[in-house]
Amino acid sequence: MEGQLIIDSHKEEEVRKRSSLNHVKRKLRTEFVLIQFYQLPTTPAEWERIAEEFSHKWNFPHCIGAIDGKHVVIKKTPKSGSAFYNYKKFFSIVLLGVVNANYEFIMVDVGTNGRYSDGGVFSNSSFGEAFVSKNLKLPEPKPVPMSEKVLPYVFIADDAFSLTENMMKPFSQIGLSSEKRIFNYRLSRARRVVENVFGILVSRFGVLQRAIQLSPEKTETVVLACCYLHKFLRRQCGDKYISGLLETENTETGSINHGSWRTRETFSSSLPNSHSRNASNNAKTIREEFRDYFNHENIVPWQNKFVN
Repeated sequence: MEGQLIIDSHKEEEVRKRSSLNHVKRKLRTEFVLIQFYQLPTTPAEWERIAEEFSHKWNFPHCIGAIDGKHVVIKKTPKSGSAFYNYKKFFSIVLLGVVNANYEFIMVDVGTNGRYSDGGVFSNSSFGEAFVSKNLKLPEPKPVPMSEKVLPYVFIADDAFSLTENMMKPFSQIGLSSEKRIFNYRLSRARRVVENVFGILVSRFGVLQRAIQLSPEKTETVVLACCYLHKFLRRQCGDKYISGLLETENTETGSINHGSWRTRETFSSSLPNSHSRNASNNAKTIREEFRDYFNHENIVPWQNKFVN
């Protein structure tokens, strides 16, 4: 009997080892698939193709991606204290995403502790590290269409991110001139793609509509899978997958038709606004040049309707 117990314990150990090994293999396969699926452009030409789509569809030349971050609500984990407790007073991990002009993720980074500040979320991501160290292989600045202005290729963001030479954000709402309002509108129009993607994500995947009752590590896998499926369904089903969910604008009346996803609270909390005042003079000059460009050489006929 005792020998039998020893044999059974050996078998149990083997089963545990095989189970653990299979788990590792599945995790590696999952991470490999996700890495392949979300591989960022690796050449300037690939970034330029993204920029062409933004220019054609959203009237923002030299835009190579819209970036945003959202808090994913999780349960309080045992012995975690306030580790994942964010400024909105709930527990979360952060999903950071960069989206192209076609409502598709080109980068996702999920798992950052929800307690991190706005700057910490971006700087602690692999994308943020590559951005800061200038390892993204972005195209060199070139003249923008219908102008001799030479401008860099930029990501567009909201106030949660810092203004840099390759990251444009809106002008402060304090003392806005009409020209700055036009710039803010044009940036907001193009950046709406990433807001829509997060809205579609929470509408299509019910698991994101409530606090996820899993550990942060398992929640990370769930969220990555949702992002993967979003991109897969967007490519396989086209507009049918996003039908009825998009926030759109009426260029005749100058009004915005809000997406139904805005009524959902869970997953809707954005990153806090950045209070950084360390933008370089060059970054400020680049934003001013884009401002002038949208007010002179690259006017769209309806833009005044959205700022008056």
